Amino acid sequence: MSEAETRPTQEQLDRFAEQFNQSQTLKFFGARLSFPQGEKAVVSLPEVRPEHRGGLGTSAVNGGIIAALFDLVIGCTPALVDPSRRAATMQLSMSFERPLRGNSIRAEATIDSFGTSTLFASARMYDEQGQVCARCQGVVKTSTMKWASGDSPAVN
Repeated sequence: MSEAETRPTQEQLDRFAEQFNQSQTLKFFGARLSFPQGEKAVVSLPEVRPEHRGGLGTSAVNGGIIAALFDLVIGCTPALVDPSRRAATMQLSMSFERPLRGNSIRAEATIDSFGTSTLFASARMYDEQGQVCARCQGVVKTSTMKWASGDSPAVN
């Protein structure tokens, strides 16, 4: 099979994202997951709230918030290969290039390479002006374990 034949459909990816977006964690955090054109994972924080701030003792976004968003976006990249498999982030390496300021932020992740159970991905964090403020590389472990519901959020 070619790569195009084995890739999930946009409908599957949208369903996967919506399942995560309905979770209490993402609702509380205010984050949204999407997979535009099925090419990358995107996590957006459309409203940076006061509890997200505090980096450098200023109004910049706190590094812990940035790390959580990187964990989410890197951890969801395996869905671009097979949304029926569960995954867990094994390692993240982040670099902070400039304070992340503004009222909205976005993280985008793409797959660098993958094997049968390990995936390597890279991500960038953008401020509302579209400037890269942080970068991340991560390793994700994929599993054949079923979702808690007994079904992947992306499979009918």
